[in-house]
Order: sequence, then C-alpha cells, then structure tokens
Amino acid sequence: MKLTLEVFIIITTIVNNLNFCHAFLEGLYCGQDNCYDVLGLTRGTSKEEISRSYRALARKWHPDLHRGDEAKAIATEKFQLIAQAYEVLRDDESRRDYDYMLDNPEEYYHHYYRYYRRIYAPKVDVRIVIVVTITLISVYQYYASNSRYKEAIDYFVTVPKYRIQAKDIAMDEGIWPTVTSTSDGKSRLKQRGPGNKQKLKEELKQEEDACIRKVIEDKMNIEGAYSKPSYKDILWVQLFLIPVFIVQYIYWYARWIYKFDIKKEPLGLVEKHYLIRKFMNLSEFQWAQKDPNEIDEYMREELWIRENFEPWKQKKDDEIRAKLAENPAYKRYRRYLRKGGPGQITFLDD
Repeated sequence: MKLTLEVFIIITTIVNNLNFCHAFLEGLYCGQDNCYDVLGLTRGTSKEEISRSYRALARKWHPDLHRGDEAKAIATEKFQLIAQAYEVLRDDESRRDYDYMLDNPEEYYHHYYRYYRRIYAPKVDVRIVIVVTITLISVYQYYASNSRYKEAIDYFVTVPKYRIQAKDIAMDEGIWPTVTSTSDGKSRLKQRGPGNKQKLKEELKQEEDACIRKVIEDKMNIEGAYSKPSYKDILWVQLFLIPVFIVQYIYWYARWIYKFDIKKEPLGLVEKHYLIRKFMNLSEFQWAQKDPNEIDEYMREELWIRENFEPWKQKKDDEIRAKLAENPAYKRYRRYLRKGGPGQITFLDD
C-alpha cells in the first residue's frame, strides 16, 4: 500500500512537471517565459497596472541607457521581451488566448492556431471587406460596360451604311440640322455674314455628327457585350434581385407543371422556342441572334418534340462531319494530329 502511494505521488509529480514544461511554447507569446512574470504582475492585474509596469521597465531596460556591448546586448534582449509581454497582455483578445494556454497547456496545437490566426487574420471587419469588394466590382462592371458601348457607337458612326440610315431617319423626323434651322427660321448664313461660311460649315458638320450619333443611340438595338449599360446588370443589383429571380423561377416552373403536365394544355410559341433552345443548349442571347429563317425551319421540323429533335440533330452532325471531311484545312489538321499533334516535331511532308 505504501509502495502504491509513492508511485502515485511520483506519477502525479511527473505529470505536473510535464504540464508545466508544456505551458510555454517556443515561438508563441513570450516563449519559455511567463508574460506576467516578465512584467512583474499577476493574472488579476488591471490594464492600467500593465501599462504602468511596462513604462517603468521600458525606461529601466532601454538599450540607450546601457554602456558596453555586453550590457547593451542584455538590455536589448530584455527590452524586446518586455515589449513582447506588453503586446500580449495589453490586448483583451490576446490576453484571453494567453490565459487559456496557461490553463490548458496540453492543447499546444490549438494554441498555435489561435496565436497565428490572431496575428495574420485581417484586422478589418470581414463584412466591410465584402461590401467594399462588391462595390468595386459593380463600379468596374458599369464602367467597362459603358466604355464598350461608347466604343460600339463610335464605330457605327464611322460606317457609311449606318450614317446614311441615321441621316434619313433624322430628315424624316425633322431633326436634321440645316442652314436655316434656327429658332426664328432665318438663315444662319445671313446672321453671320458672308465672311463666316467656313466656320458655319464646321458647325454644321459637328451638329450633323451629333445628330447621327443620337439617332444611332436611340434607334440601334445593340445586344451582347456591347449593349447599352443598365443598372440591372451590376453585381449589387443582381445580388439584391436574387430572391426575385428565385420566386420568378418557382412560379414559372409551377405554372409549367400545372398547365402542360397536369392540364395537358398545348404548348404556346414561347414554350416551343424554350424547349428548342434547351435541347440545343443555347442561351437567351444566342437564341435572339439566330436567323429567323433558321427558327422557322426548327418550327417546321417540330423540334420542340424530343423524338423529332434527336434524329434531326444526328442528321445535322453527319452533314457537318461530311463537310469537314472534304475541307482541305481539316484534312491537314487531322494529319497533324496523327503525326503527334502539339508538342511534336516532325520532318514528314503533308
């Protein structure tokens, strides 16, 4: 019985010593030193007492107050340890993590995680970062879209075909600038006098260009990447409209099931187009760019019916493969692949 008690005491002492040894981890907080002991404090010390103790010790161990290389080196090391202990204990979150390490020395992996997470984690609220990021993306989206739209308009203004069409529209609507198009109906040439004909021509040219640009902007429907920018396309608005999109989709899907699966109503034109577009894996924009004659062919073939679409698709694929087989460029590409393809060097002639 006496031997068992002695063994128990020895084991308890070893465990306590192990916990004590592992209470301080190298590279974390104050290393192998106790931050409270470094500042001469206890765990119940207030923040004001921590600051006072730090200032007193910092004045005492400042390297500039010590002479000699050895004394200065010792003071520098001591001063850095004091500063480190102060940084750990003056912050509530850091102090709380440090106290947790003292109370739970065996969780050393957890201590490393908490310590480095606090050091390297962003100091700014993550919500602010998200809001600023979304805002910057939205601003860039609108700016880029507006730049592309202006680029498209600038191009169309230089194309003679569109200039002639825009001029005809402007003349039909009575907005085309002329020499007599003043508010009082008098000739601008008479108002300016005979010496200003060149200047009048330049003004008329500028007004004509502005008129053509306005007509093109108002009348031309530009879609795709160069379409007119809209606030609905920016990220912030899209995020706010997500619940609306979800509700619209649920309503559309429920309506489809009710009308066409339960009541067995005949499909309308919009529904037929949707099914054809779905079978072809086309977006709404891609479908809108389709030639009306192609869409008429799809409708004649009744491609909204899966049983009609599959053989039609197979037939089209066979026609494309037959055309490619007769294409000289495709033949050269096939020979290139047979000889090794990309990354291969060959001296064989085609």
